[in-house]
Amino acid sequence: MKTRDRIIEASLQLFNEQGERAVTTNHIAAHLGMSPGNLYYHFRNKQQIIAELFERYAAEAEQNLALPQGRALDLDDKARYLESMGATMWRYRFMLRDLEHLLASDVELAARYRAFSRHSLRAIEAIFQGTIDAGILDARYANAEVLALNSWLLMTSWVNFLCTTMLNDAQDDLTPQMLRRGVYQVLAQERGLLSEAARPAVDVMLERLYSPLAAD
Repeated sequence: MKTRDRIIEASLQLFNEQGERAVTTNHIAAHLGMSPGNLYYHFRNKQQIIAELFERYAAEAEQNLALPQGRALDLDDKARYLESMGATMWRYRFMLRDLEHLLASDVELAARYRAFSRHSLRAIEAIFQGTIDAGILDARYANAEVLALNSWLLMTSWVNFLCTTMLNDAQDDLTPQMLRRGVYQVLAQERGLLSEAARPAVDVMLERLYSPLAAD
């Protein structure tokens, strides 16, 4: 692995484990067993590392939201969207947890995030419209724009909700199961809008995604 990629992967690990604000470039260099000067050769500061991580996050999310080419959307596509959504949320969970601080600290990143959000909303709306056109969601009741907006709000706020409401103290750790519950919440909003034909398969997806959340 190239040194630049090693820095990115180590930074992602440390940001996820400790929170971005608790990690400095010196911490990252020490974790990798390299000098700070070697790290600065590739990235001048921590903001550049975060910007690179954001670009990778955005590219992965865009790939996840791509529509199938030359055919109608089906339930297998829906399962793939949900699985990839959960995996990306988990891999870049620090970004979702610390989003407000990250955007407030970097004007350029905030502008790029706004563009990314608007693009993602359009892509998610197209997916929901595809499920309506394919007869997975009942066209009499489902509204693609409303579902896309609700899904985006859930996805981008779920990690923050867990950290502020469900975790008891700073020593508690997020788990993949907690993130999967967020994906469950996205799918659960569609339960009453499904066509009769699609309901059994979606119920199986819901059962697979469900994980209880217990707060003291």
